[in-house]
Amino acid sequence: MILSSASPATLALAASSLAAMLAYALSAWTDEASGRRLRWALPLGWAAHALALLLDIAGLGSPLAGARFGFAPALSMTCWLVLSVYLVESRFLPLPGVRRVLAVLAALACALAWGFPGESRPLAASPWAPLHWVLGLASYGLFGVAVLHAAMWNRAERQLRDKKVAAVSGAATTGMPLLRLERLTFQFVAAGVTVLSLAILLGWWFTPHWRWDHKTLLSVLGWLVLTGLLTGRQVLGWRGRRATRWLYFGAALLLLAYAGSRFVLEVLLQRPLAG
Repeated sequence: MILSSASPATLALAASSLAAMLAYALSAWTDEASGRRLRWALPLGWAAHALALLLDIAGLGSPLAGARFGFAPALSMTCWLVLSVYLVESRFLPLPGVRRVLAVLAALACALAWGFPGESRPLAASPWAPLHWVLGLASYGLFGVAVLHAAMWNRAERQLRDKKVAAVSGAATTGMPLLRLERLTFQFVAAGVTVLSLAILLGWWFTPHWRWDHKTLLSVLGWLVLTGLLTGRQVLGWRGRRATRWLYFGAALLLLAYAGSRFVLEVLLQRPLAG
């Protein structure tokens, strides 16, 4: 744990991480009525989470100079990006039931990043490497948002098929029309595929010796699955469960590509990061 050091940067990281987790817990444990009164809890957690990510990834307090990164900060950054989209979108669209789930996931991701801050990267393989990492993380966030909307889409479809729920409520309890959920889901998938394509091309361009390791293979497979989803949508008119299954599968491949492979290297094998 990074609490073994008492440097000011380490204390600041601990304080911001604890503040984020406490604010997220408060937001998750309140009901809808209390949530309206305590609406400040989630934005406060989001801001403290951002500070924790900045302190962690910048490597402040680390004995080695340079950025610090790993599987846990990647997951934490992904949750933070998804939460960022939610905070904006929830101001314009009804998203009941999502706040608690995101607050719990963000708190867990923040705790995981605090416990596993990653390893320092004093030297990048190329001056383009930071942009490659940023694009990769952005695609993680976009696909995370797409998965969130796909889950709401699936839930709304199930509720509409349930005659009892439809008779009581008269509409899906997500508060959003199915067509809007479907459109938003594919918009985020398309944006994620575009950003991921740029990340893969940039990585191929600046890497002197292209390696088909686990990360590369799973990333390309995930890209193929998600590109196939968009093609099936346009050409074959894929909708409903078939479309969301492709999305879940592609997102799972991407999750395994970086976070999964780095978890094995950092935690199970305890080997230094290679890229």
